[in-house]
Amino acid sequence: MGLVQSIKMAMRSIKSNKMRAFLTMLGIIIGVSSVIVLVAIGQGSSKSVTDRISNLGTNLLTVNVISSTDVKLKLSDIDQFKKLSNVKDVAPVVSGRVTVKNGKTSTQVSLTGTTESYQTIRDLAISEGRFLADIDVDYRQKIVVLGATTAQTLFGASDPVGQSIKVNGTSYKVVGVLESKGSSMGQSGDSTIIMPISTAQRVAQSTSIQTLYIQAKDANTLTFTQMQTNRLLANMFPNKSDSYSVVNQQDVMNTMSSVSSTMTLMLGGIASISLLVGGIGIMNIMLVSVSERTKEIGIRKAIGAKRGHILLQFLIEAVVLSAMGGLIGIGLGLLITKILASTASMTVVYSSSVILLAFLFSLIVGVVFGVVPANKASKLHPIQALRHG
Repeated sequence: MGLVQSIKMAMRSIKSNKMRAFLTMLGIIIGVSSVIVLVAIGQGSSKSVTDRISNLGTNLLTVNVISSTDVKLKLSDIDQFKKLSNVKDVAPVVSGRVTVKNGKTSTQVSLTGTTESYQTIRDLAISEGRFLADIDVDYRQKIVVLGATTAQTLFGASDPVGQSIKVNGTSYKVVGVLESKGSSMGQSGDSTIIMPISTAQRVAQSTSIQTLYIQAKDANTLTFTQMQTNRLLANMFPNKSDSYSVVNQQDVMNTMSSVSSTMTLMLGGIASISLLVGGIGIMNIMLVSVSERTKEIGIRKAIGAKRGHILLQFLIEAVVLSAMGGLIGIGLGLLITKILASTASMTVVYSSSVILLAFLFSLIVGVVFGVVPANKASKLHPIQALRHG
């Protein structure tokens, strides 16, 4: 008896009891779809985090001042960091929260006081007007560059460049608008205003620099630049290493990727358990099927069917059930991820290798859990089988 004939017989057997076949496949369907959905969410969150970190800029070190009472970084100190051998550029930052107003419209936004270098280091694009220039810092100009969301909130569809806004009650001229960068680490990067650091120090009432972005010449020199930065800070602020931190962007990305990969693996592992449960369901139903069809097996053996034929027939039946469950599970998994991506604004990443692996796993489950019932059927003695029922 050929393979095609065996598959046809398996399909006939499945069709004769559709509800039982569907319930048998349900475990496989849930298992395959949950593997696809959970891994897609896990990989999506990993990609989302990586994108957000890379959005901060390239080859980047971030010096964060934890205690501004112990460590007071001044604008005059910045040149020392620029002189380090592998440093390409440096951007100091003073930050705070301010109220900006245009007419009757007012909103709370984050304030970033910085220099011209900030644009290239943080990879910011201007959609209208210009960015800050170093001359603006020297002359303490009352100018601002608006984030995309701030511009939209204050000016709607009209052009903000050349207009005036009030920041904490003082008038400032808008010279540029940033292109949207989206949210980063749960905070919108567009709900912001940027002004010259010398002006921002007065607004924030702080002369101390809270953050310093240091861009290395290339990725290979990043670790060495981090060592040089730590050494320079140790000389500037002896025994104050607890009051500042130097963060390597690549380290953050590697850590986050490692965490995300572990989470994805764990989610995939949990989902795989339901595939095993589905396999047990298949074995259970196939054993019932062998008991019900004992007489049929006896007749087939009596007219010359070999043990291998019987074994193959029941094995194919189990594999067909799990294959159908696998295919339905793939369809369901892709549908759920699509719905999640559109309704919950989640980043999902489809992995064809994971989809293929889930399907192959469902087939293996069918073979492994189909062997016991198929073997039981093939071992039945024709006389005893015919006498049954």
